[in-house]
Amino acid sequence: MGFRKDFLWGGATAANQYEGGCFEGGRGLATSDIITNGSHTVPRRISVKNPDGTVEFKESRGSEFEFGCKGYIDPDTYYPSHRAVDFYHHYEEDIALMAEMGFRSFRMSISWTRICPKGTDEINEEGLDFYEKVFLECRKHNIEPVVTLCHFDVPLYLFEEMDGWSDRRVVGYFVTYCRAVYARYKDLVKYWLTFNEINFLNGAKNLGTHKIDDQTRFQALHHVFLASALAVIEGHKINPEFQIGMMMNYPLVYADDCHPDSVMKAELENRKHTFFADMQCFGYYPEYKLKEFVRKGIVLKTEPGDDAILKEGTVDFISFSYYHTGVVSRNDIETTGGNLVNHGKNKYLKANAWGWQIDAVGLRNVLNRLYYNYRRPVMIVENGLGSADEVEADGSINDDYRIDYLRQHIEQMRLAVDEDGVDLLGYMPWGWIDLVSAGTGEMKKRYGFVYVDMDDLGNGTLKRSRKKSFWWYKHVIETNGEEL
Repeated sequence: MGFRKDFLWGGATAANQYEGGCFEGGRGLATSDIITNGSHTVPRRISVKNPDGTVEFKESRGSEFEFGCKGYIDPDTYYPSHRAVDFYHHYEEDIALMAEMGFRSFRMSISWTRICPKGTDEINEEGLDFYEKVFLECRKHNIEPVVTLCHFDVPLYLFEEMDGWSDRRVVGYFVTYCRAVYARYKDLVKYWLTFNEINFLNGAKNLGTHKIDDQTRFQALHHVFLASALAVIEGHKINPEFQIGMMMNYPLVYADDCHPDSVMKAELENRKHTFFADMQCFGYYPEYKLKEFVRKGIVLKTEPGDDAILKEGTVDFISFSYYHTGVVSRNDIETTGGNLVNHGKNKYLKANAWGWQIDAVGLRNVLNRLYYNYRRPVMIVENGLGSADEVEADGSINDDYRIDYLRQHIEQMRLAVDEDGVDLLGYMPWGWIDLVSAGTGEMKKRYGFVYVDMDDLGNGTLKRSRKKSFWWYKHVIETNGEEL
């Protein structure tokens, strides 16, 4: 009983929130590099220059852009991804801290434009060299890299010139990039994830599309599904031992009462997310989605062989992020915050300062749903508590609230394993170290076991400091989750 002996305890990051080195090592620009900082109340914005020379700053969520616009970096504006918290220059120090905690895994992403500066067929050897050094450093400390191939960072050139994933040519470019990293790291990396939170891919930042209507989105997503399937197929050719998985966010939704209309509404809301697992685990469009396309007048442009690619390129395992749950109702109800999605407020749950409702039991629910619906091993690659941590006069950071949050979730993981029989591969809490928030661009919303001295405008020494949770999680790993 208990977690498997080779359970992958670790932590998670993303290049555009952690790595920095934006203009170093031959790296090209990505859509994430033209997004400003924001806050809990002020949205992040994307900056572009239109064909007539006018500059626009539009909200990073839900905004459409004029075709022909170019990414624009305003010299008087702060763009958090450019330096982030500078893993690019701190990777040895940071991996040593992971090793001190006893990490068995490290989820990270490769910046596509560090390998292919435009996202096309040009390969940047300096970028390949950088990640090789990172992976060798991980291996030196017996840390298993879990590598995301695309984590919300579409090459800017593909946005500007090809309308991102709406253009089928991008599929081929992505496969070129995958082949390059697979071949270079075939003996250093075993676990790969194709697209981060694939169910949240939308619009200029995450799909590289100027438009966000349903036709554009689902055409682009069709190309993403093909790219993911081809990434699986090509990876297994290069190294049959590769384990290549999908990654989705699962913001589980409950009905707020037992009225059949509310229950059905919750089922349909959850299906919006599990559709992506259906596609990547079963390898075909489910009937309910085809019916939706007919109702909405969506007509996908496909090519002969697409169905065979989707069917052959199903994933080896499912990874997911989990932070909160919500409710829906047949009636109007109060809404609350969430990770890129808002749902109804649950009167039985407490929430963090950003309105995300804390529901540890929901994690066990999700683990069961994913494992028993798809019969593939599962991996938790994001989970954690964002909070405005305070540094005490003696330099300590006493984040007992984070320890309590994680303890509750690990307890539910153990029940899912021991009582439900879920095949759980690993647990990588989000932001093992403080990094830039994807949703707000802040540093104030901190998740890490390690504090980084940097504020919301990028000021600070970047000094790393261990929080109280650092020592707690170290002991959890030492006891393989037996002592919480």
